[in-house]
Amino acid sequence: MPERRVTVASKVGLHARPAALLAKAAAGQSVKVTIRKDDGQPVEAASVLNLMTLGAMHGDEVVLAADGDGADAALETIAEMIATDLDEG
Repeated sequence: MPERRVTVASKVGLHARPAALLAKAAAGQSVKVTIRKDDGQPVEAASVLNLMTLGAMHGDEVVLAADGDGADAALETIAEMIATDLDEG
């Protein structure tokens, strides 16, 4: 199963606006994308509630995973979003 490690760039972490944008993008992928912190259990990235309760703050590293056709492209898309400050704009 492909994985990507990425550092959270949003100053507020994966909370509120960044979580909503990320969940919408994850839901639009052809495969299920999960996200976890190193010491935690993976949760589905398409859920705003899951993302907010993950507790990923600015500067934290998270691990994305997906499996199936299109997994690498899905992970790349979501990883790029997490590496961007989604609270701006």
